[in-house]
Amino acid sequence: MKSVILSSVLPLAAAITAVVGFGSAASAAEPDKQFFQSAEGKWVGPGEIVAGKYKGTKFNCSFTGSTPDGKMGMTLDGGCRVGMFTQPMSARIERKGRDYKGSFMGGAAGAGLDIIGGNVVDARKVVFTINRNQLRGVMQARIPDDNSMTVTVAVRVQDQLVPVIGMSLKRVDAVEVGSIAPN
Repeated sequence: MKSVILSSVLPLAAAITAVVGFGSAASAAEPDKQFFQSAEGKWVGPGEIVAGKYKGTKFNCSFTGSTPDGKMGMTLDGGCRVGMFTQPMSARIERKGRDYKGSFMGGAAGAGLDIIGGNVVDARKVVFTINRNQLRGVMQARIPDDNSMTVTVAVRVQDQLVPVIGMSLKRVDAVEVGSIAPN
């Protein structure tokens, strides 16, 4: 179970900026749209596994968020690095009827997790439900200002949600570090 948490929940945390919400009224869609747009761009930052066998493991992530043309949702691509090892990460979230559905790392049928529901609380916070076999949990993403995002992933252990992963991401600009200006 703990190896499932490390190999499946870490990608989920990375996809933390992927967002889920529900509701069909136009006014209910506005916070959803605002959140998805605020998660667009490049994000980097540290994270840590805070429970389980790998408690204390620190990692660094880098992601690019975008919204699909003509659809409510988002795509997130990038990866997380632990020491010398980098794990590619990807997430796809789209509105399906009155809810959001999606997958991380190919979903539960692949090496990742399914997003099976969720809710955009407001334009700055989302909570969604994750699933893979017996693993059930939630992920909360909060964007308190235009340049920072916090993500917490918790899994259900008996009747309690236990925080497993925490991340603090910062928005970075599109200028490449180390670029040389022409003379």
